[in-house]
Amino acid sequence: MALLDIFTKKKPVESPNVLPVLPEEIYKSGILDLQDVIAPHALRVNSRELDLGEKIARTFFVISYPRFLTTGWFAPIINMDKVIDISIFVHPMDTNEMLRKFQKKVAEVQSQISTREQKGMVRDPMLDTAYSDLEQLRDSLQQAQERIFEVGLYLTIYGSTREEIDKVETEVRSILESRLVYIRPALFQQEQGFRSVLPIATDELNVHTKLNSAPLSSIFPFISFDLTSDRGILYGINRHNSSLILFDRFSLENYNSVTFAKSGAGKSYCTKLEILRSLMFDTEVIVIDPEREYEYLAETVGGRYFNISLSSEHHINPFDLAIPREDENPSDVLRNNIITLVGLFRIMLGGLTPEEDAVIDRAITETYALKDITADANFALVEPPLLSDFELVLSGMEGSESLVARLSKYTKGTWAGFMNRPTNVDMNKKLIVFSVRDMEDDLKPVAMYIITHHIWNAVRKELRKRLLVIDEAWWMMRSEDTASFLFSIAKRGRKYFLGISTITQDVSDFLNSPYGIPMITNSSIQMLLRQSPTSVDLVQQTFKLSDEEKYLLLESDVGEGIFFAGLKHVAIKIIASYTEDQIITSDPSQILAIKKAKQDLAAASEGGPGTAEVAAGAAEQAARMQSAAVNFNASEAPAAGQGGNAMAAGAPPETPV
Repeated sequence: MALLDIFTKKKPVESPNVLPVLPEEIYKSGILDLQDVIAPHALRVNSRELDLGEKIARTFFVISYPRFLTTGWFAPIINMDKVIDISIFVHPMDTNEMLRKFQKKVAEVQSQISTREQKGMVRDPMLDTAYSDLEQLRDSLQQAQERIFEVGLYLTIYGSTREEIDKVETEVRSILESRLVYIRPALFQQEQGFRSVLPIATDELNVHTKLNSAPLSSIFPFISFDLTSDRGILYGINRHNSSLILFDRFSLENYNSVTFAKSGAGKSYCTKLEILRSLMFDTEVIVIDPEREYEYLAETVGGRYFNISLSSEHHINPFDLAIPREDENPSDVLRNNIITLVGLFRIMLGGLTPEEDAVIDRAITETYALKDITADANFALVEPPLLSDFELVLSGMEGSESLVARLSKYTKGTWAGFMNRPTNVDMNKKLIVFSVRDMEDDLKPVAMYIITHHIWNAVRKELRKRLLVIDEAWWMMRSEDTASFLFSIAKRGRKYFLGISTITQDVSDFLNSPYGIPMITNSSIQMLLRQSPTSVDLVQQTFKLSDEEKYLLLESDVGEGIFFAGLKHVAIKIIASYTEDQIITSDPSQILAIKKAKQDLAAASEGGPGTAEVAAGAAEQAARMQSAAVNFNASEAPAAGQGGNAMAAGAPPETPV
């Protein structure tokens, strides 16, 4: 039987071909059949491989198994990032016939053992083990707990060159032989081997090993990575096996995460869901919000929301100093703050020359000294200087004319009042949100730098479990100073029980930064949601994704993607209950419906025309939206194991994204 006979149809014997004459006959004679499309354009059968067009195929069969097979031993082969075809042929055998054969085999083994005992020879452990295994298997067969099967396991690997296919063969052999499973190439039977792995259910190699039910079940490839643990929050559903993805970021070597997704893929929805569920486990969450998406969430859980803009009433003084902990040296705190301020002025003033950098450094030190702030001072009792104090000191220094001119717009010009006032931001709630939506685009990197520095000072002040969420982190990655500062926090945050969650839709800007790849390397959790075709190749290269995973990201729906945690990754579907969805939604139509329901409820409470009907409908809708206000109030968040944590602990979800 020829190799490519499967691609040909059996046609009845016809008379000799006649050249087509009519136009319809000429057209039909030029149609390609399916076999013509999928068949290789050339074929050569060798003793060790097949040349299929531009590819080389090599088939192997398994000849030996160890005494015990553990569950999932075949998983490394199935999950290899290589093109491999695998066929498993299972031929059941008659149990009565096998019992008769085993009875004879037991008699042979028992006879050999008795003969050795009569001769006074030392017992043979191999014979004793074989005897006990045979008896145990006979009992299982007799009780119908096991069956015997003839199993053929064949693998075909592919490569473009012989060097490539030899490398893949070495990798496959090393994986299997480490588990005492041995394979051999189908020498001079490559044609039959290739046909055996095609999806036509034809076993032409007939190389079989007898296995009972238990070891046979360990071969089957119905496995996938599982990220279910006994603690943590519910991130979503494993799309491979529908198990729950329950995970605790604070159980990994570091607590950082990155999320990449195109606009509208559900990255903010996913983040807000994690925030909502993390609050139940006494985690303090701080958010830098560039688009005012977290305001309603903060109101619902009883958090604080600060709008940072040129005209807002909330201000942060960049000269604030963190109060040193018992294990910290005040001089180190002051020195680190001076270095951070130099980086801030480098962003504000559009870069500094080495001479200007030295002038700025000296001016900051003298500004602190003006307020009697030195390494020996008690930072809790001092009043930090303002930007205008720094400008005053800087103007009296030689060579500072250009610096003072550039700084004046922050103290007297258009941008005055933004940071030239004492701090009036109180971070004493479980959820704190800083919004920079109303800040001018040119000032957003500066604002995010100042906010991040203020948060870092608060984090170092007292050790608590905290999560810092930076949405649209590409704003900070555009500047080397802000990116460097963010990276330093990501590296040092673990010592202060702080996890950093960076979210971005502009993958290229993030990864093109010199600190983009280090940020990913220092993040134990990575979330990849739906990607755009223009950036998916860069994501694939960065995260070492297979082509199947790449296409999965391109074809995923909203709230679907790949979840990486440590060395494992699974396909995820993010889901939320109805109550959670009403709190965290970013869908404009849902937001408008929520606002309308609130307005109808307010109008109904005041008493107007048709108040009874309006009140009935509005009260029902508003009650659904506000039902979590008590449960998720940050000041009364239930601890793990108490009432109200069903969604965080992995209760069955209700509504998909």
